[in-house]
Amino acid sequence: MFKNKKNLLVLALMGGMTYAQAEVLVILPESGPMARAASSIKLGFQSAYRASGDKEPIKFVNSNQKKMANVLKKNITAKTRVIVGPLARSDVDALMKAKPKIRVLTLNEGSAQAGNITQFSLAKKDDAQALKSVLAADKMNELLVLRQTGSEIEHELFLMSLVTQAELPMQVLDAPPQKLKKHQALLLLGNNEWLNQLQKLPSKHLYTLSNAIEEKQPIPKGIKFCDTPALYRGQWGDMYSAYQQNPVSMPYQRLLAFGGDAWSITQLYLQDPKMKSAVFEGRTGMIQISGNQIQRLPKCYQNTTKGVVAI
Repeated sequence: MFKNKKNLLVLALMGGMTYAQAEVLVILPESGPMARAASSIKLGFQSAYRASGDKEPIKFVNSNQKKMANVLKKNITAKTRVIVGPLARSDVDALMKAKPKIRVLTLNEGSAQAGNITQFSLAKKDDAQALKSVLAADKMNELLVLRQTGSEIEHELFLMSLVTQAELPMQVLDAPPQKLKKHQALLLLGNNEWLNQLQKLPSKHLYTLSNAIEEKQPIPKGIKFCDTPALYRGQWGDMYSAYQQNPVSMPYQRLLAFGGDAWSITQLYLQDPKMKSAVFEGRTGMIQISGNQIQRLPKCYQNTTKGVVAI
């Protein structure tokens, strides 16, 4: 899936580079309803920044209840080299309309595209792409779906993306099937508590999403899912440092990882504002930058008798 490995820029993410002093402007809603998510992203960003050893000044701006055009006008200076954010989708669209002339890395997806604006997010389509690959490897040719009552809207975008990408016939169930045919997959969409209340599940061909995985809570044996690799591998010391500062639940741990990857991408743009392509192993998955597009491929896992293992 990720071609042109010669473009792998892992060395660029290891720090030690020198370039002109530049200011990175980070726009996040540090108050209001999105403040808790923004706080985790900010902490992940800061922790990765410190771990990299780079010294470029970072300026954080609270975007809550502020017009994006005014935020940009007030805070962009001659030294601003990269803008990171905003987070709210409406703010991303407003930033697009403002048309800043410098490189931007948004932290959500807007409704349009622009040549100097790269959109980075924990998009459902990327989760669907990862699970599609697992279903294909398992040679599944039919998808059975069981959803927790009340969670249908939460999972609608993922499910539509998965069905479109995998091109599998789908059947929505009201109760777990007692048996599955040889090439049938059972996708369970709900939270951890709901997942553990299900009775007499088949022992094979079970799949779920990362939001059903909670720290120190059980999940059915044999079930497969795709998630943020930094939660399962200890190679990112900055993630551990960020978690030690603020021990949070797994949904916010994923945002710590997202913030760390946002800094890694920012670092690449500071090195080369006109960068066209890069591939690296990120905290949230394999990251491929192509033009102003970013594709993120989460890592997939299976719960076995020996615990959760990568597949």
